Amino acid sequence: MYKTVVIKYSPKADEMAAKIEETANQMEQEGFEFVSCSVMPSASAILIFKKRLP
Repeated sequence: MYKTVVIKYSPKADEMAAKIEETANQMEQEGFEFVSCSVMPSASAILIFKKRLP
């Protein structure tokens, strides 16, 4: 029911935000709902999605 996605190294905030937005929109199309995001000190991010119930 849950899926995690790692956003690779993005040292600039605007690039990170764009990648998060792009990934969230893509996952929405696949039937997942965005739950949470953690930005790591390594300039990576972990996004958590939950499968939407019909």
